[in-house]
Amino acid sequence: MQEFLISAKADLQAARVAWLEALANERRLSALTVDAYERDTRQFLQFLTGHCGGPPGIADIAELRPADLRAFLAQRRSDGAGARTLGRGLAGLRSLLRYLERRGLANAAGAAALRAPRQPKSLPKPLTAPDAKRVVSAGEQLAEEPWIAARDAAVLTLLYACGLRISEALALTGGDLASPGETALRVTGKGGKTRMVPVLPAAFEAVAAYRKACPYHLDPAGPLFRGARGGALDPAIVQRAMRKMRSALNLPDTATPHALRHSFATHLLGRGGDLRTIQELLGHASLSTTQVYTGVDTARLLEVYQAAHPRA
Repeated sequence: MQEFLISAKADLQAARVAWLEALANERRLSALTVDAYERDTRQFLQFLTGHCGGPPGIADIAELRPADLRAFLAQRRSDGAGARTLGRGLAGLRSLLRYLERRGLANAAGAAALRAPRQPKSLPKPLTAPDAKRVVSAGEQLAEEPWIAARDAAVLTLLYACGLRISEALALTGGDLASPGETALRVTGKGGKTRMVPVLPAAFEAVAAYRKACPYHLDPAGPLFRGARGGALDPAIVQRAMRKMRSALNLPDTATPHALRHSFATHLLGRGGDLRTIQELLGHASLSTTQVYTGVDTARLLEVYQAAHPRA
């Protein structure tokens, strides 16, 4: 984890580092979640430095009141943070305080009593099926290097054809999808949970085309997808390629790599897929998370109805 200058006394710094390590190694939270909690608590400690008149220690944390937490959330809101960011930040602070409470160092009751900001209800924004097919097509990729174009097509195809998160696709190794005829892929998702995902022939073929064109040796234990210099491919490179593509194809700003995962779920549901199966394919821990796609499909049906029915 990248090190930052932390505004806190040594005892609180040490306890915070131990908490972050426990999140990653014992609770097995994703690296993205741990990084977000690190950032949120770092911002909170910076706030407390000004709020308390100096770097806080565990004694200051132990005396926190709900009013102190509300003041922090109010400052973050004034800085432009949205409800989702504030809710995640409060969740991180609660986790840290519970960790300290279990060790007899703080009381987490104040944070537990604080109500999280109301989260806006927003539906995923999938691409249409024709647009999704264009995005994953090898012929539509904009990279000048043929092997990079093949790589981008393979990554995007896995997001749409298998419903992978971008982190899951980039975590694949050279040993994955290496044998002809493979029809399933073991994927490690959030919290270290694994699931089996069917692999369509089009997805296998896209990966095979990339393997053939890639100038680097793809060691079975090393990363499958490589950057231009041979290192592991960075998610930002895929996101940048997608931005260029949506401009070239005149797609909306909501056409992101993650929107391909939304498209996977929505198009399956629209073709008769059941929610339980889609939940398993996406790796959702709760069916309620998957149920959001029923709202997407209903919205699409209403659009068709309003556009086509004579009395609409």
